[in-house]
This record gives sequence, C-alpha cells and structure tokens, in this order.
Amino acid sequence: MNTPSRRTFLKSATACTAAWLGGGLRRAPFARTLGANDAIRIGVIGIGSTVKIGGKGKQDIRDWRQIPGVRIVALCDVDQTILDGEVAQFAKRNEKVAAYRDLRQLLERDDIDAVSITTPNHWHALATVWACQAGKDVFVQKPASHNIFEGRKMVEAARKYQRIVLCTSGSRERSGYTEALQWVHEGHLGKIRLIYGVNYKPRPGIGKVAGPQPLPPGLDYDLWSGPAPVQPLRRQYLHYDWHWDWQTGSGDLGNMGIHYVDGCRMATRQGLPRHVVSLGGRFGYDDDGQTPNTQLIYLDYEPAPVIFDVRGLPREKSLLTGNWNAKAMDALHGQQIGVTVFCEDGWLAANKAYDKNGKLIRTFEPTTPNLNRNFLAAVRSRRAEELVADIEQGHLSAALVHMGNISYRLGKTMPAGQIAERIGGQKELGAAFEKIRAHLDANGIDLQATPATLGPLLTMDPQTERFTGAFSAEANALVTRPYRAPFVVPEKV
Repeated sequence: MNTPSRRTFLKSATACTAAWLGGGLRRAPFARTLGANDAIRIGVIGIGSTVKIGGKGKQDIRDWRQIPGVRIVALCDVDQTILDGEVAQFAKRNEKVAAYRDLRQLLERDDIDAVSITTPNHWHALATVWACQAGKDVFVQKPASHNIFEGRKMVEAARKYQRIVLCTSGSRERSGYTEALQWVHEGHLGKIRLIYGVNYKPRPGIGKVAGPQPLPPGLDYDLWSGPAPVQPLRRQYLHYDWHWDWQTGSGDLGNMGIHYVDGCRMATRQGLPRHVVSLGGRFGYDDDGQTPNTQLIYLDYEPAPVIFDVRGLPREKSLLTGNWNAKAMDALHGQQIGVTVFCEDGWLAANKAYDKNGKLIRTFEPTTPNLNRNFLAAVRSRRAEELVADIEQGHLSAALVHMGNISYRLGKTMPAGQIAERIGGQKELGAAFEKIRAHLDANGIDLQATPATLGPLLTMDPQTERFTGAFSAEANALVTRPYRAPFVVPEKV
C-alpha cells in the first residue's frame, strides 16, 4: 500500500467534494429460566414470497425444525395468503401453530422465548426493538438495519433488556474463513495491504410498469409498509423486489453483499472507517429499480483499505438473452462472492491461503458453530459474549453498506474520464474502476452515453456514528429516516 498516494487521494477527493457542491411494546422484560431439557419456543416473523425469488422465512422454519429442542409455536406474516399456506404445511405434519398478521400480537405471548425475524429490511430494527422490550431473544436476518441510526438502537435495546440478539452473516458461518483470518492476523502472510470483497451476482431487471399496480390479495399494506411511507406500488412484484427500492431495501450491497462486507470488516478488526466514497449505476436495463446494480465502495481503513465490488450483470453481453441469470452464473470465473485479503507475502481467499506466487499453502476447516445452534446455546446460557454474530457486529457491518449507499445517493453522474481522474490518487480504487469499465463494455454499455455516478468522499466520526465536514448535513439526513406513527424506531429504547 502506497501511504503517500492514499493521503494524496483523500486530500484531492476532499477538495473535489468541497468544490462540487413510536408506539412500541412497553411490557416488562420476560425471561423464562431454561433447563437443559426445556424446548426453546420460537415465533417466526416474516415467511416470504409466493412469486419470483424469496421465502427466506420458509427456509428458517425448515432450519429451526431440524434442531432438537426447538418448537415453533407461532407464525406471523402480513400477507394472509402466505401465512395460510405455511399454516397448512404445519397442519399436514399434525403440528399446532398460532398465526398472526400483526407481530405485536405475537410478541404479547408469554409462551415465546425467541423470535426469528425475516421481514424486509425496513422492519428489522423496529421488530427487534419491540421484541427486546417484550422480553424475547432475537435471531434477525441480515442486514441488521435499514439505516445507521436503527442499527445502534438495536444494540441499545439488546443491552438494556439483556436480550440475546444475533444477526446473520455468511462470513461468520461454518466456512473456515474465521479460522483462516485468525491465521493471517497472527502474521503468517505479513502485513495486510488491501481487503477486496466481491458480490458478482447477475440479476435481470424487475420490469417497468406504467402506473400504480394492484396489491396482492390478502395483504395488509399498512402493516407491510410499517416504518416506511405508504406509497403506491410502482413495480410488478411487491415481494422480493423491495430490495431495489430505497424506502425498503439497500440494493445488492445490502442484500447479498452484506455477507462479505462483514467479512471485509472482520479482516480489519475495526469498527467504522473515517472515510467512504462510492460510485456506480443501474446499467443494462431500464426498469423500476432505484438502487445500483454495479457499485464500488472504498472504505478508508488504516493501514489497509477495503474495496467492495458489486456487479449485477453477467460476464458479457451474449449472456443477456434467454435464461441469462443461470448462464451468467455458470460463466463467471474466479471468486464470485467473497473476500480476498492481500498481504505482503501472499493472500487469503475464503478459507485458502496462497503465497505470493499463487501456490496454495493451507486450507482451513471450520471450528465455529452453526449460527442457529450458536444462538440457541446463548439463549440457554444467557451469555451474549458467546455469540458468533452479535447484533453489534451486525450493526457495524450494515453501517458500512449504508455509508456506501449514502455516498452514492449524494453523487452526480459524470464522464468516465472525469471519474478516473478524481479517484486516480488511490491506485487500487482506480484499478477497480477500470475493471468495472471493462465489465460494462463487455455488456455493451458505453459510459459516455450512460454515465456512472460518483459520490462525494464523506467523513465519518466512528464514535458518534455521524458524518462530519463536507456534505455532512445531506449525509446525516440519510443516517435515519422520517418514521410513520405508530411504527417509530424510538430515540430512547
């Protein structure tokens, strides 16, 4: 890593930036003392989609049912059709389960020890805070939050009500990455120079509609919207495609990318960085999605920065026809999703360490527990420090996603040459942008005709989790959001 070059880049980027210009549950916490033979009773909040991709809640139900000592006693989903379908599956197995459309009713039950939350992102924080206030432990899907403010409130609620709260992450699952990273941190490959994460997951567009669309029959749209504004449905599908709407999702950076953004931060062994800048765009199709499908974020950690690369198009243009999503995945080469840690004397990719000549040195086997089982063990022991993926770790990594997206959302489109000039002081980021240009060119996308967006370099105060300096007022407005009563994430949990 060329330190003077990085300083020059930050100074130059800062100069360019300057010139460029509720009603919750308030019950006393309930905690049943669990014996070794007591079943942990779980309520599942959010089941999933009946169309396209989706159904993570259904997968969670399958996972919980496979673990001895767990009993699912209640389900909740705002879509009656989805809820009825899952209740019917329980009935086929002669299993009794209560059903709710409003999670507040589920949380009022004293016979639930923990909840498993698989809602859209904009509900994660409030559902977690309410669950902690109601005395429930929480297993919440990634990303932890929809904005930085929410993530911190989740941590505060977990600590205040002494709840066990785990946020999922692929990088903390049983893959061998944790063990390999520990070996690197012991110095076996020398100093870390660069941490590079990728999320290459080709996706087709979500289509384009002419006006507001009908809501799914049986959906309580007020409850579905929750903390977000109730707005006309302006996409073909309500479910899953909420990922690409800023009001409810975080793009693929926060959808799949968060798993390995977390892995990048694990490699830094730090909290939030001092600076962030992001660039990208939504290329290759004209649809109703708002979030970028191609994005780079640069996180200015010392001594080694993090670059995260998101690509939503296939390797090249010919794969855009037919069932291009599947074909593109087959055609992608190299690491598609994951983290590479570049060091003085080699690099780490997933659970494999290589020397500087590319020779495999060692493969690491996992010793960490499965996240579901780890959560249950901590629920029994009441020791949050035993969690592999505690909510504070989930919050900090989700905050990196939000920082990158905030820079992007405050950005301006400009010619590719101008972008290259502005980021040229950081050679690794410049090289990553050139790879993005080649990738887009292979997909027939001319950045002169369809320019990319370059966000401003933003400065973060890691202690206050607020931006300072240039563009801080605009950036801090996106640290939280206006909430819609009674679905308000409280300042004081």
